[in-house]
Amino acid sequence: MKIIFLGTSGTVPTGQRNHSAIVLEYLDEYFLFDCGEGTQRQLRIAGVNPMKFDNIFITHLHADHILGLGGLIQSLDFMDRKRTLDIWGPKGMQRVIDQILNTGTFRLSNFDVKVHEIESGEILRGPRYKVSCVPTRHTTNSYGYCFEETSKRKFLKEKALQLGVPEGPLFSRLQKGKSVEVNKKVINPDDVLDKPIPGRKIVYTGDTIPCDQVVELAKNCDVLIHDSTFSHELVDKATDMGHSTTQQAAEVAKKANVKKLYLTHISQRYTEPKKLEREARKVFEHSRIAEDFMVVEIEKHW
Repeated sequence: MKIIFLGTSGTVPTGQRNHSAIVLEYLDEYFLFDCGEGTQRQLRIAGVNPMKFDNIFITHLHADHILGLGGLIQSLDFMDRKRTLDIWGPKGMQRVIDQILNTGTFRLSNFDVKVHEIESGEILRGPRYKVSCVPTRHTTNSYGYCFEETSKRKFLKEKALQLGVPEGPLFSRLQKGKSVEVNKKVINPDDVLDKPIPGRKIVYTGDTIPCDQVVELAKNCDVLIHDSTFSHELVDKATDMGHSTTQQAAEVAKKANVKKLYLTHISQRYTEPKKLEREARKVFEHSRIAEDFMVVEIEKHW
């Protein structure tokens, strides 16, 4: 599992930072979170094939988080994509996509775009993961996302043998969570499986004021990617604009007991962003400023 930061700027891009966009790769499946203007060019520079995306998650409907969708969808059509593209976002997402697909003279011809207007809770489940969301405090319709790997239970082979289960197909059934019968005795999966080991967990807030919903969503996560638009000396401005400071992001990370914090959505006013990193580290040691094209590998739990 790895994270690729494509865009880490605030509302206005800079020479070093593009608009918001983050790629998560898991078992060769690619997920895109937010799609600011210029995202498809960032993908090309990062060496990520946009044809691999089946799911795009949008945190809110501000221009710096959605204006890359039009160009990306058009390019996918030119590349002869056939698979449906699922786009997840807050109420109003369908209207935005309808407008994008009817802008100018381009008309989508090779694949379908399916829009899912989300509410709090689990929104997508794959074979080995789930994606959930919570409302954040930025606009009336803004959400943060959690990508969580399915927990795993170690198979206790010696215990199974002691219970009389022979090696072979019955082992496989128990590992898949199904009961088996041996010598007229039912053996349940709980009899031969260890306690669940939590999977890897990534949380991305999008733009937000610090809030309890994010703290709860991010509990014990491997990586928290949090809005850190301003230094804490501008905390009043951050609150007025619906954003967080670096110190506030660090406080959320500390409360949630996360392993690592990455600061993103950095205002153009900061030409020396390491200052922001140092500020956050005073509160939460494992804080780091995100940079465009930074790649973060998430180690396995088992």
